[in-house]
Amino acid sequence: MPEFVPIAELVSLKGKGAVVTGGASGIGLAIATRLAEAGAAVLLADIDEAAARSSAADLTKLGCQAFAARCDVADETSVTGMVAAAAEKLGSIDILVNNAGIYPRMFLDEMSAADFEKVLAVNLTGTMLCSKHASHWMKEHRRGGAIINLASIEALHPSAAGMTAYDASKGGVLMLTKGLARELGPHDIRVNAIAPGAILTRALATSVAPGEGSPEDLKAQKKELKNFMVRMALGRLGEADDIARVALFLASEMSSYLTGEMVVVDGGYLIS
Repeated sequence: MPEFVPIAELVSLKGKGAVVTGGASGIGLAIATRLAEAGAAVLLADIDEAAARSSAADLTKLGCQAFAARCDVADETSVTGMVAAAAEKLGSIDILVNNAGIYPRMFLDEMSAADFEKVLAVNLTGTMLCSKHASHWMKEHRRGGAIINLASIEALHPSAAGMTAYDASKGGVLMLTKGLARELGPHDIRVNAIAPGAILTRALATSVAPGEGSPEDLKAQKKELKNFMVRMALGRLGEADDIARVALFLASEMSSYLTGEMVVVDGGYLIS
């Protein structure tokens, strides 16, 4: 009979180091907070270093071990520097959460090759670069580990026009997750993805609230949100902590036999 492990031990991340990219705010900060609550020392890696330092200070005040570092995930030199800083500050890199991303809305006629490539550089190449260098540390130190990639329901089903570049990048994240899981599995490194639906962050709140734009644009925006909400089986937008709880599951021993998968967290949008 398999050894029984108490639930508290399965969820505990005590003694582990976790890196969260895009960790200064929104979903990234919510994930970092849950990982820290479970005992991990966390590094908030963000292109906005001042915001990352502020958020890390807030976590420290709560009794958590939290640090900050600037990182442009699309720049390999920046990524290698961040990983080195993480190893030094945290003592180990056991968990990587690839959360940093951009989602500009651009219609095909307006999109240049540079626009398209920028989205891919941050959302897809950035995920690859952080995974490459963090997993190298994990393999070198033979500690195993967990990599969690933030994909999107857009990887499975485009929900709105003007999101082609974002959709392509997140579709790539899904397949990157599967490929990395296969390659890194022999090193006891699990790689999974989370596909959020509509999550109420400050960015989303700004995008759906009345603001700049013609009356026609605002009317169309409200109609789009209403149509989106009709399809939500649970009848509400998600919160950042809804994603953070799933990330904690994927980072912990609760998911020790799970790899190469994508967990959809969308309030039932895709099933409607």
